[in-house]
Order: sequence, then C-alpha cells, then structure tokens
Amino acid sequence: MRWPLMTLLLATACAEASTLFGRPLSVPVTSAGPAVGTDAHNKRHGQVEVIVKSSFEAIKDDIRDGGGPALTKAMNAAGIPARDRPTRVIQLQSDADLYNAAPGALVTALMLYSS
Repeated sequence: MRWPLMTLLLATACAEASTLFGRPLSVPVTSAGPAVGTDAHNKRHGQVEVIVKSSFEAIKDDIRDGGGPALTKAMNAAGIPARDRPTRVIQLQSDADLYNAAPGALVTALMLYSS
C-alpha cells in the first residue's frame, strides 16, 4: 500500500508544474536572465532621466509643439519606436499638466512607452 502512495508523491513532486518546490535545478539559469535585463533597463532609465532633467523646459515645449529635438533625443534614449511616436506625443500632450509638475512622471511615461 505504501509503494503506490510513495510513487504518486514522488511523481507529483517532480512534475513540471509542481508549485511546492518549483524546479530547483532551473533557479541559477532563470535567475541570471532578469538581472541582465534589469541592468540594461536601469542604464536606459538613467540615461532618459538625465536627458529629461537637463532639458526639461525644452522637452515640455516640444511636447506642446507636437515634437522637436529635445523630445526626440529623450524618445531615442528611451527606445520608443519611430512608428509609435506620433501617438505618444498626443498622449504626452493630454497629460501635460502632470509632466509640468513632475519630471519623474515624464521619465516614467517615456520608459513605459519604450519597446
């Protein structure tokens, strides 16, 4: 009577979708992926933040005007695809009051729009 129960328990514990212990042998492999992606994201975020904070007034003017060099530089740093930019400018214009008060909110929006 014990063997069928033990076999079932072991088979369940070793199953692909086991949620009790997960897949312990895959932890080192999967944990390296997010760290690399996070480093790249953090670097890009830092670049966008420097650009936005150093050219904040010019970027706000570009948003109001529907585009311009300062906004383009920030969008390039964020990695926003060129085909999406007209839509993103309209979205930025609709939330202009928020970005006028908080450059960090503009940085977050640009990073959110990135690919």
